[in-house]
Amino acid sequence: MGADVVETRLIDGKAIAAELRAGIGRDVAGLAAQGLKPGLAVVLVGEDPASQVYVRNKAAQTLEAGMASFEHKLPATTAEAELLALVAALNADPAVHGILVQLPLPGAIDATKVLAAIDPAKDVDGFHVMNAGRLAVGLEALVPCTPLGCILLLKRVLGSLAGMKAVVVGRSNIVGKPAAQLLLREDCTVTIAHSRTRDLAGECRMADILIAAVGRPEMVRGDWIKPGATVIDVGINRVAKPDGKTRLVGDVAFAEAQGIAGHITPVPGGVGPMTIACLLQNTLTAARRQARL
Repeated sequence: MGADVVETRLIDGKAIAAELRAGIGRDVAGLAAQGLKPGLAVVLVGEDPASQVYVRNKAAQTLEAGMASFEHKLPATTAEAELLALVAALNADPAVHGILVQLPLPGAIDATKVLAAIDPAKDVDGFHVMNAGRLAVGLEALVPCTPLGCILLLKRVLGSLAGMKAVVVGRSNIVGKPAAQLLLREDCTVTIAHSRTRDLAGECRMADILIAAVGRPEMVRGDWIKPGATVIDVGINRVAKPDGKTRLVGDVAFAEAQGIAGHITPVPGGVGPMTIACLLQNTLTAARRQARL
């Protein structure tokens, strides 16, 4: 590696998310003084353990930021019509500024239909086709929380992203595609790569900014990374350890990236904390827009 060895700096998503939440809390207090309390409704259907933990964290941080939290926990046997009726009621409730239906939903419920039923103005997950379309054509939109968090982390460590070559590995509607749109908005030159990309490693080596969002443990190897590049690892994968326990790893081979990447997010403690902070940011944004403030 020789001259290419660089000092790799960790991007502390936990600390940056805490700063973001503190700023949101101040803004919420300012709105409360004007008689407006942003409210977030979270709907959980079924008993998925990971979803339960996530929803609990969301509720705690919503209250900590001074917002109203509305939790709706429904059994896995809930009918699609019943869930759609709840979404309609939340759309009509002026105290609710943001609506989040926790995925995955039980198999008998059409998630696409449920997400499409959410008022785009209250779609704080940014998954509604109207928000996706508005983002794509450069209009004001509510943006998915994880890619928004990625961009905030990048701007924190790099400042302006203009002119940089960015490669996004992954093309999901939740992370890959919106991340690419947001990078374009920051004047990056953007490539979306995926499992069918020819010479995926070669594409990654071109990147000043590399976002890995494929859900495959340590797929992106150290020698795929351009020396000095900034690496944002969105992956959260649970893998077995020799002792039978498990550990969390990202989509990037973290140990191999040390001494090559200029900056990298750890897993956990990188992108994850930013996702909930950006959900609160979106709820604040939605409340302001609905109140025309």
